[in-house]
Amino acid sequence: MDFPIHWLIILLVVVLLFGGRKIPEVMRGLGEGIRNFKDGMRGDHPVQPNQNATSTTTTTSTPPAEEKK
Repeated sequence: MDFPIHWLIILLVVVLLFGGRKIPEVMRGLGEGIRNFKDGMRGDHPVQPNQNATSTTTTTSTPPAEEKK
């Protein structure tokens, strides 16, 4: 089996960027995302809202201070 050097370089860059411990987490998240996307396209599972999220978020800030002349 011929393993192109390009794939080896890409693998090396990924390991350098994410580190050995982060790669399984990233791949697991990617797999779950693809699975959820496929389920959504088939319409097998209805989308349920996240019960931990708040419905609206409001932020308030103070107006900028006026410059004195």
